[in-house]
Formats: sequence, C-alpha cells, structure tokens
Amino acid sequence: MPAILMKQISKAFDRLKALDHVDFEVDAGEVHCLLGENGAGKSTLMNILYGLYHADAGEIYIHGKAVHIANPKIAQQYHIGMVHQHFMLIESMTVLQNIILGNEAGRFAIDYAENRSRIDELERLYHFDFDLDKPISVLSVGEKQRVEIFKALYRGADIVILDEPTAVLTPQEVDVLFRILDDMRKQGKTIIFITHKLHETMVLSDRVTVLRNGKIIGSLRTEEVTPKILATMMVGYAIDFDIVKSTFKPGKPVLELRQLKVLAASHATISLQVRQGEIYGIAGVDGNGQQELEGILAGTAKPLSGRIIFNGEDITAMPAAKRKAKGIALIPSDRLQNAILPGMPIIDNYLLGFQHNSMFSHFGILRFNVLKKHADNMVNQYSIKISALEQPISQLSGGNQQKIVFSREAGLNPLLLVAVQPVRGLDIGAIDAIHRQLLQLRDRGKAILLISTELSEIMEMSDTIGVLYKGELIAQRKAGEVTIEQLGLFMAGERPE
Repeated sequence: MPAILMKQISKAFDRLKALDHVDFEVDAGEVHCLLGENGAGKSTLMNILYGLYHADAGEIYIHGKAVHIANPKIAQQYHIGMVHQHFMLIESMTVLQNIILGNEAGRFAIDYAENRSRIDELERLYHFDFDLDKPISVLSVGEKQRVEIFKALYRGADIVILDEPTAVLTPQEVDVLFRILDDMRKQGKTIIFITHKLHETMVLSDRVTVLRNGKIIGSLRTEEVTPKILATMMVGYAIDFDIVKSTFKPGKPVLELRQLKVLAASHATISLQVRQGEIYGIAGVDGNGQQELEGILAGTAKPLSGRIIFNGEDITAMPAAKRKAKGIALIPSDRLQNAILPGMPIIDNYLLGFQHNSMFSHFGILRFNVLKKHADNMVNQYSIKISALEQPISQLSGGNQQKIVFSREAGLNPLLLVAVQPVRGLDIGAIDAIHRQLLQLRDRGKAILLISTELSEIMEMSDTIGVLYKGELIAQRKAGEVTIEQLGLFMAGERPE
C-alpha cells in the first residue's frame, strides 16, 4: 500500500492548465524525486497535497485512506510536512522558539525544559546539532533550512516534502542535507524531493517521477534510468550533453573593476579583469552582492566607491545607453522586469535598448526594413520558435524569450557580454543552446562576465572563477585549478590560505 496516492489530479489557473489528470504514487520509506522543468507542475501538485491549493478534480489517499486536505493544518494532522523554497521562519526569534511555535509543551505556560528534552531526543535520532538559543537572523541559509526540516519532524511529520531545497546551498551544505535525508529514510520517513537537477535525482532518490507540461511522463526506479533518459523525458527530445571548449587563449583586458564597493553594509570591494576570449564566472550564494553588481555594470546604479574601466576608458559615471553604444551588452537576471516588454511584438523587443543605434535609426527615423531583416536573421540563427515577428513576446516560452534577449544583446557584435543568471528558469534544451552560444562568443574573442548561483554552470563554462561573498571577491582561481569542494568553502566565507 503506497504512503501517498494522488489520482487524476487536475488544476487550472484561469485558462492555464497546471495539472492535467495526474496520477502520483509514493511508497512509504522512500526518497522520491519529483522531477521536471520550471512550470511543469511539480510545486502545484505538492501544494495540493499540503493543502495550500485545492485541486479542481481528483482524489488523495494517505496510507489507503481517502482524505480531503483543505489546509496545511489538516495536512499536518495526516503527518505531512513541507519545507518551502522561501523559509517560514521568524528572524527575530530563536531556533528553539521557531521549532516549538504553535506546538509548545506546557499546560499553563511554555515549559521550555520539556520542549528542550523533546528536541534533544529528536536531535540524537536524526543527528542534528542546533544552538537552540541562537536567533534565526544569524544563521546561514543551510542552517535555516535544517531548522525548517526539524520543525516538520518535531510536528510529527512522517511524509516530508522539500521544494527545490538545494537552490540556495553551497556544495558542503548540500552534502549535509543529503546526509540528513538519508538518516530520515533510515528512520522510515517518506521524502518527496522536488527538483529539476538530474545529478541530485541520480544521487538521492529511490524512485523518480517526471512531470512535463502538467502531465506525468513516467515513474521509474532511479537505478533503471540515466541522466540522458531523464532529460529526454523532461523536455521531449534527446539532449547532447557533450560540450567541447576550445583552448583558452585570452587577449587584452576588456573590463576592469578596480576596488568596486557594491554593498553599503560591507567595506569589501571587488577587483577583477575580464579579457578578450575569456568567460569569467562569478560564483556565490544568492544575496552576496550579485544583484547590486548587475545594476552597477548596467549603469542603472552607482558604485559606492571604485572604478569601472572598459576598453581602457573610465565609464564609472557613464549612463546605460552610452555603455551599450560603446559595446557592452547585458542579459539581466530578471528577464520579465528588465529585458523584455511582454505585451509588445517580438520585433519591437529586438529594438529595445537599440532605438538610437545608427543601424536602426537615421536622423530619428526608424529604419523598419533593416530592423525586420536583422530580427529575421536572429530568429533563424538562434533557432527561435515563433509564429511571426508581430507576435507578442509574452506568448513565447521562457526559453524562446531568453533566446530573443540573448540574440538581441549578442547580435550586434558587443565587446563585452555581462550574462547574469542567463539560464535561470529554462528547460534543459534552452540551457544547452544558451551555453553553446556563450562559447561561440568566447571563441570569437568576446569578453564574457558570467554571474550565476548555479555552481555546475560556473564550473562547466568558465575559464576563470571568482567567488563573491558579502560584496567581496574572496577568491579567484583558474577553472582547472579549483575543485567544487574548494569553491563551496569560499562561498561559505572561508578565505584561501
């Protein structure tokens, strides 16, 4: 008898069908990966199981019993816990207070001794080690996540759902998380692990279910599949993972950051060079100054101190439009907010940011035929799936939107491309296409600054790697001379010897 059986679950948001007659089954005591690209319906399905959403149709059975889970409180009564991507912790309260909140022992007042005794017993069982008197605000992201998992166990969860739990962790924190999950499995807990990462699925899970476009594609034992099989199930066609990088032959410096201060709360600065024919990757856990650095390089924000030198010229005070005219292209981290006009046609989005470029404008008059020819060339060159250039860009998939942004920024021969989280939210096929295009630019002698929180992307794509920690470039290494474990330590703030 399965621990969880969800039958013919359907859910729509307005006209968007998020789940289409989904059957999902999880055995007791297993780690089950729910695998799929962003937007596949994974989180929606689990939010229904946890009572945050209500299915339009379908049935849920817990250990063979038909249940109606109207809200998370009822889910907890059926011993279901969920750890979300965004933690539900009160920063000003201690670890102890967060764990026991709503489940305090004590008849007339909180019996902290009794609560500590219960927590100590669970800590020994699952090999946790908390300083219960620490405020949540001083904990690392990994420590906060462990508090969330422990909270679920403290509330009696036998079924624990984790939604993309490794997205904000260093490699060392991922290792700790996996050890905890293995301990939980040994104690008979049932774990559902939502992810889009193939490596995690292969390492951690007993079984894997693949969702694509709101439908179940298959459910298999992990030992029976390979990453290539899972990738094909996820996107619907075969992916060639073999990307070959040509020999690294850097030219002269194109971008120099000289003691650039990006965070007001830190005295730290960033100094680096990006050369012709080089991909310089900046790694780091999200929130360590990446967003501020992006704005400063784009020209939409000013550094607190320091200088930006581009092609030998100080551009620190230069506005964004002039930087673009000089040959700086930017793929921003938030495509919808900063890179496209969703309601406008594709052809207008190709003009965005280049409306004053002499190629498209002559004495203030738009050269529409030139723009159309250029947009057609980009669509063909980058294999972008559209129905017409007049089609609103909002009607395209995220991958095709990102290809348009990439081709627009790279298509006019920039000297420098700043790519910030360029594959976030994309399917495996679109990721592969963007990565290959970055390498083509590198081989044409362009300088590329790649800012990403995906360590696998930094390791695979970069020639030189810098690690950003609290606004400081804490370490810099040649890509072939650093391990993923060393990078993880730097990302956690450990300085190189």
